[in-house]
Amino acid sequence: MLYYLFDYLETHFNFPGAGLFQFITFRAATAFILALLVSSIFGKRIINFLRKQQVGESIRDLGLEGQIQKAGTPTMGGIIIIFSTLIPVLLLTKLTNIYIIILLITTIWMGLIGFLDDYIKVFKKDKSGLQGKFKILGQVGLGLIVGSILYFNDNVTIKEQLPIAQQIVQQDGKRQVFGEAHKSTKTTVPFFKNNELDYSSVLSFLGEGHEKYGWIVFIFVTIFIIAAFSNGANLTDGIDGLATGSSAIIVVVLGLFAWVSGNIIFSDYLDVMYIPNSGEMTVYILAFAGALIGFLWYNTYPAQVFMGDTGSLTIGGIIAVIAISIRKELLLPILAGIFVIENLSVILQVSYFKYTRKKYGEGRRIFKMSPLHHHYQKSGYHESKIVVRFWIVGILLAVFTIVTLKLR
Repeated sequence: MLYYLFDYLETHFNFPGAGLFQFITFRAATAFILALLVSSIFGKRIINFLRKQQVGESIRDLGLEGQIQKAGTPTMGGIIIIFSTLIPVLLLTKLTNIYIIILLITTIWMGLIGFLDDYIKVFKKDKSGLQGKFKILGQVGLGLIVGSILYFNDNVTIKEQLPIAQQIVQQDGKRQVFGEAHKSTKTTVPFFKNNELDYSSVLSFLGEGHEKYGWIVFIFVTIFIIAAFSNGANLTDGIDGLATGSSAIIVVVLGLFAWVSGNIIFSDYLDVMYIPNSGEMTVYILAFAGALIGFLWYNTYPAQVFMGDTGSLTIGGIIAVIAISIRKELLLPILAGIFVIENLSVILQVSYFKYTRKKYGEGRRIFKMSPLHHHYQKSGYHESKIVVRFWIVGILLAVFTIVTLKLR
């Protein structure tokens, strides 16, 4: 809203300083600060409100140190993250930008699924919450919506770099490096020189004209990634500050990628896919990062509030959609490696337990407990030490992910 106000003031009245709002970097920095302040200042009030409403976490006794003491800690704190993100986004972004619309849909959609899950747990006293099939149905629904918009909407395009022989110097002296904007199902593949994969190539066995069915593969991949990473964030949210801090690291790197992908100069310099209009997501992403860091103030050990599924499902969904939108989803296994490891630890534990029970008559375990962070708790590590060490691993993965821009 403020973006349009200052755009009007600059256009019609040449208002001093109004032109700053044309710069994505200025609006992104402002969004980060505003989200941080909103989540820090109003977060306490929301926590007190949740406490008065007796929105407390029900704790299952898993034999973990300090676990019982957390009973009654306010949950559903993901509301803080959502509102702290949406306020600066509504004020500072171009609300007509298709990528901002997609992220708004994602935030509200996943937030509602998570809220419903937490509501059932807290107010209906059902510890299992929303049935898994309904969660999956919601994630599939979002994947269908996001995938369809990204493929069929005319405002979602890419520009590919022209071969040197086809690049020309225009009348204004600038070199035309990129071709015309067009629809594509291509994505970025790390570590390869010609680092692009066209999802439609999976259907090459269909013969000539298989490209027109590429949207089927693209939407399927979108659904899978949204489901995988929203559940990954959900599993990671098991000890104070782990999911919040890890997510903030991931989001900041995605913000860098979004800005580069939407900037024609840096896309050319770094030889990455140029995605017109995607740079606007940087404002949204920095607002999200600010909200996460502000929430972390109350979520670090000992946590004054838990994000609940309202926060964790939303976080995972947003991360997945950002990565898909900037065609960097195949980097997520590296960048969001913490989520992947947590997911895999559960899958391996359950699979091995079922296999050994069938083969030996009794189930055996790989880890003392899953997800992985609980294994370290069972091994005697304090949760603060586990969280900080996971953050360090997350930072290393983030740095390595950035390096992949030129590591081919």
